[in-house]
Amino acid sequence: MTVSLRHQDMANALRFLAADAVQKANSGHPGMPMGMADVATVLFTRFLKFKASNPKWLNRDRFVLSNGHGSMLLYSLLHLTGYEDFTLDELKNFRQLGSRTAGHPEYGHGAGIETTTGPLGQGVANAVGMALAERMLAERFGSDIVDHYTYVIAGDGCLMEGISHEAASFAGHLGLGKLIVLFDDNGISIDGSTDLAVNDDQLMRFEACGWDVSFCDGHDPDAISATINAAIENQDKPSLVACKTTIGFGSPNKAGTAAIHGAPLGNDEITATRESLNWPHPAFEIPEAIGSAWRRVGSMKSAKMEAWRKRLNESERKEEFERVISGTLPENWEAPLRNFKLKHSTEKTKVATRKASQETLDVLAEVIPELAGGSADLTGSNLTKAKSQKPITPSDFSGSYIHYGVREHGMAAAMNGIVLHGGFIPYGGTFLIFTDYCRPSIRLSALMKQRVIYVMTHDSIGLG
Repeated sequence: MTVSLRHQDMANALRFLAADAVQKANSGHPGMPMGMADVATVLFTRFLKFKASNPKWLNRDRFVLSNGHGSMLLYSLLHLTGYEDFTLDELKNFRQLGSRTAGHPEYGHGAGIETTTGPLGQGVANAVGMALAERMLAERFGSDIVDHYTYVIAGDGCLMEGISHEAASFAGHLGLGKLIVLFDDNGISIDGSTDLAVNDDQLMRFEACGWDVSFCDGHDPDAISATINAAIENQDKPSLVACKTTIGFGSPNKAGTAAIHGAPLGNDEITATRESLNWPHPAFEIPEAIGSAWRRVGSMKSAKMEAWRKRLNESERKEEFERVISGTLPENWEAPLRNFKLKHSTEKTKVATRKASQETLDVLAEVIPELAGGSADLTGSNLTKAKSQKPITPSDFSGSYIHYGVREHGMAAAMNGIVLHGGFIPYGGTFLIFTDYCRPSIRLSALMKQRVIYVMTHDSIGLG
């Protein structure tokens, strides 16, 4: 394995910021950041399209840390690449009351956090929604305006959770080729080796769901780069890359064990790890040469962003694009709705509530084209499809109605991803009793204060 000094130094900066922050807080998960530092360094330095000084650039690549317990990896990346919300003091205040650096990434705490993660598997499913939104928005406004990837780092726990099955199946069905999941294949969970509870062949599982699958040595930067490149070239399928890593890489006595998963290394072990990785610098100190290299990463896509701005400014669709991205509703959208309400109040219409909902959607879908509806295989019961809506299919993303299949949890999480991406107002339906099947995702819609609409019909406890 050939590792350049620059790569190793840049990856070690991530490792020790994470380890030092967890040690100072006396709480957290250093193992994943230390194990995935090489993969994250390759992704950010060689592939990810972003601009730290303009974190809301619409055509940026999305990066989702699904295994959110490894939050210090994300915070370290954001700090080193120059996101102003993540100062060194914020890293030093990891897990402290009032800091931006919560134990798990919280959407809204700081720019660069694309979604709230913590409940395992949610990030994977959110990313499916983001990738779907990218594809739908590109269909409407053109690939010269919308053309970016969604990258995910996910762990064993994310892929054990049932929501990952729903998300993987849905993404594979649609052929979301700009979705790339980097699987931290370290074989360790809280209880110990993952073979205590699971022996799935994840590559075969995802391949069966219609994904492109591959594997690499997660500590060989050239191998990581080659595998991501191959995934990018495959535009027909989402990609899963199993990155074989060692949890807590570099720790002489705890690497590869559950002991480093969710507990600080301890002062003696951090000292030993510094010696092992030839990192003689004090806690939270990053040498200027390494820091400068990381800051350049945060601005190296400036030319791409300016070229995109020029294309947008020259587009006939600029005004409409900026409107839907901002979340502003079309002018005079209320007038047809007022007329609809007046008609039914005058006629004193008697109609089932779900039918009234459908007729309301018929009116709204005509005047709010960014409404993106769907149902978990209950369209005819929930009455969520408006007359004007055309279904999304694997070969046609120009519609605005999504058949989610019997995937209530995945539907709700995907809707969170759609709205976080921007450009659409998602709504989805199922029976009220099945809210229990998607409650974690509904909770996250509320915690993130996102405009996600749930249409829950048939309020009988006996239903289903």
